[in-house]
Amino acid sequence: MLRTIVLLLLSNIFMTFAWYGHLKFKETALWKVILASWGIAFLEYCLQVPANRYGHQYFSAAQLKILQEVITLVVFAGFSIFYLKEGIRWNYLVAFGLIVLAVFFMFKKW
Repeated sequence: MLRTIVLLLLSNIFMTFAWYGHLKFKETALWKVILASWGIAFLEYCLQVPANRYGHQYFSAAQLKILQEVITLVVFAGFSIFYLKEGIRWNYLVAFGLIVLAVFFMFKKW
């Protein structure tokens, strides 16, 4: 179970850089950042696919997806603050809290 979470965390770090890392290099030709992003995304897939394969032993597909979304938001928040130097607003925190609430409902045994 921990292996799944670690792989999801690492894969989301790669994917966040693939999708948003180029924003600091706006002077670089678009085709170059697309190729670089695809290369980074390949590494993300090399982690994401095993994460889902291993994780499906413990979690349903829906649980894996919501877990991945929360990890994505945590990674993106850190990335946005520390790499892009953008702030987090109160409404972002409210939205994140609602997604955490979704995790509660997804994993709660009813």
